[in-house]
Amino acid sequence: MKFTGWPEKGELVVGEVDEIADFGVFVDLDEYEDKRGLVHVSEVASGWIKNIRDHVNVGERVVAKVLDVDESSQQIDLSIKDVNDHQRSDKIQEWKNERKADKWMTIAFGEDVDDERYTEIAQALYSEFGSMYDGFEQAAIHGAEALEDVGLDDDDVEAIVETARENVSVPYVNVTGYVDIECPTADGVDAVKEALKAAEGNGEIPDEVQLDVSYVGSPEYRIRVRAPDYKTAETHLEESAERARVSIESAGGSGSFHREQQTEEE
Repeated sequence: MKFTGWPEKGELVVGEVDEIADFGVFVDLDEYEDKRGLVHVSEVASGWIKNIRDHVNVGERVVAKVLDVDESSQQIDLSIKDVNDHQRSDKIQEWKNERKADKWMTIAFGEDVDDERYTEIAQALYSEFGSMYDGFEQAAIHGAEALEDVGLDDDDVEAIVETARENVSVPYVNVTGYVDIECPTADGVDAVKEALKAAEGNGEIPDEVQLDVSYVGSPEYRIRVRAPDYKTAETHLEESAERARVSIESAGGSGSFHREQQTEEE
């Protein structure tokens, strides 16, 4: 998707070097429709520049900072030297992600989707998530629930979720903890089984979270959680252990949670 407006002062933009002159470099902006910026020779690189072509080439893709925008004269002043390596890497990745999302929009709504409808859906995702890519990623992780406040109709939401889950590679993290469960009562074995069921969530774990409880060695059980981010993973890990503790203690037993596996010496 290309924006029809103008970039803002201080914004980082991606563009392709279109023309090189002795006084500077002209850059076609990839993210803005029919917009071209100028990088003055003094903004191409730090220090004295003997030959501007030693620093940039025609056809090269660059990340530049917007120094000034004058809509009346159709002029955008840019700087390449004011962008550090970290900013450049992050911006290129963001640009690549949006290109992916643009392809996903075509998959979801067809190659013949008209510009007005495309823009309406894209802007809805931008307003809620900050980018189309993040909107598709959240749809892949959380399904239709992630798009509840986006303001799209059910058919559009379904198309986005279906496309996201078929095309988006969702990042996941894994965390592990251990719970010790003991119950000295006559029905202690059954109490432990119920505590383990409680730890597993009794079928109420969200689709985007994988939680597994396995036996290590009496009285220790391992809890593994796979989730889209650490906060979610840690929350489900702690809640799982707490459910087990509450269940076993209500049956007259005891339960405790720890992060490291216990050894025989311990």
